[in-house]
Amino acid sequence: MESVLQQINLGVVLLDHECRVVYWNDFMAINSGRSVTEVVGQSLFDLFPELPRLWVKKKIDSVLTLQNLAFTSWQQRPQLFNFSDSRPITGQGEAMYQNCTFFPVMEASATIKYVCLTVADATETAAQHLELTRLNELLQAEKEQQARLIRKLEEAQAQLLQSEKMAAIGQLAAGVAHEINNPVGYVNSNIGSLESYVKELFDLIEAYNRDLPLLQDAAFRARIEQANREQDYEFLRGDVFNLIRESREGLARVKRIVQDLRDFSHVDSTDWQMVDLHRGLDSTLNVVWNEVKFKAEVIKQYGQLPDVECIGSQLNQVFMNLIVNAAHAIESSGTIWLETGTRDEWVFVRVRDNGCGIASENLKRLFEPFFTTKPVGSGTGLGLSVSYNIVSKHHGRIEVESEPGQGTAFTVWLPVRQPSEGQEAP
Repeated sequence: MESVLQQINLGVVLLDHECRVVYWNDFMAINSGRSVTEVVGQSLFDLFPELPRLWVKKKIDSVLTLQNLAFTSWQQRPQLFNFSDSRPITGQGEAMYQNCTFFPVMEASATIKYVCLTVADATETAAQHLELTRLNELLQAEKEQQARLIRKLEEAQAQLLQSEKMAAIGQLAAGVAHEINNPVGYVNSNIGSLESYVKELFDLIEAYNRDLPLLQDAAFRARIEQANREQDYEFLRGDVFNLIRESREGLARVKRIVQDLRDFSHVDSTDWQMVDLHRGLDSTLNVVWNEVKFKAEVIKQYGQLPDVECIGSQLNQVFMNLIVNAAHAIESSGTIWLETGTRDEWVFVRVRDNGCGIASENLKRLFEPFFTTKPVGSGTGLGLSVSYNIVSKHHGRIEVESEPGQGTAFTVWLPVRQPSEGQEAP
């Protein structure tokens, strides 16, 4: 048995009740560098002061008390004994990974005489396991990276579709504006000519009426006066010019709407230009007025703004999203404030409402693609995400303040001038 214990690739140590070494095989002698004569009779803890004394003593006491085995694997305690790697050439570590077992050695009287400690070299298994773990972690990291890329691609695709949709709407609005502008032009011109002609006709009728008393034919004069009364000439003369004036006002309103559509779409300005943000706000408000007019009073509190270097059509899209969202946040009736101002080299545009507000748990997710608090089918969840990207492209930022039941304020901050390449915004 002793010959077998000396030859096996396993450390075998017998310990008495005082943790003194009784037996020490060649595996332990070779890996520890201590011969049998040096260790027999010595305390295990004196020989290996680096051992976790309390833990090892607890294991030995549990074997002596419970008369059962105890063990530890290399995952729990990789190197119980400070042995060098047994494979210095092919090994992947500097120290030996070990699986250790504590079990009782019984006497014939069924009492425990010794505690046997075995030390198994688990370096190869540990190396393979650790390498497999490393590869799994790399695979998981690559999988997560691919998932993030897929999400980014989906977000980019959705935002691109949204941008293309807005560009198409802008092109359509510009086309409609152009087509409307042509008939509006000649109708407006014709109204001017019509007003002149009507005035001349009434002047002519007035001249006839002035000379009517001079007619000798009383019957003819009576028929003319009867016709004037039946046609209500006095009312027609006063009302026809009111109709022409109202028609002119209607045409002027159509022209303003057409101009607002052109300003909103900015199809002729897709490059960076100096833009009047107030004009963009006004045109955007007029374009979305149908979403607002039945629910909210709009109060404009404009400050003095310089022209801002930006892409006007894109910022109009941001204003549109914020104004429409403010209108949707108001259930029946409320107020929307449009506020502007400057601070140092920045300008701000604030859209504030007294609507339902936003729950605190949703504030951090507002700008996530596809996230929406609106009912299913009422929103795509892309408006604020696209707005965030547009403002970021302009080296600006969006701030949001909200309290449930009190309303929400979105503030867009923009630098007056875009920074040069390689520079940061002020």
